[in-house]
Amino acid sequence: MTVKLDYKWHLREVMATRGMFSTTDLRPLLAERGINLSASQVYRLVVETPERLNLKVLMALLDILGCSMDDLIEPVAAGRLRAKKAADGTETTGVGAFRPKRARTVGPS
Repeated sequence: MTVKLDYKWHLREVMATRGMFSTTDLRPLLAERGINLSASQVYRLVVETPERLNLKVLMALLDILGCSMDDLIEPVAAGRLRAKKAADGTETTGVGAFRPKRARTVGPS
């Protein structure tokens, strides 16, 4: 069986260790390196895990933050959420007591 890999994106944490706490701090620094992204693109780059990333953007981030790719990208094994059968035959996904309860409607009195 092959192991599927995933990754964790640590841009926000690395920025915080460098004293950059706002996504707007990053935009002019990227522009100095020829990377012109909109404010929303920079925001998504910082707060979300990117599915695709231009290598020029990655190299600019490494230069700006003075870090390596290992600091930004952490490979992890992709975990699968397996459904378990409960004693009553229903399937649970491991959320235990946090499973939603079905609402009961009561007719007019």
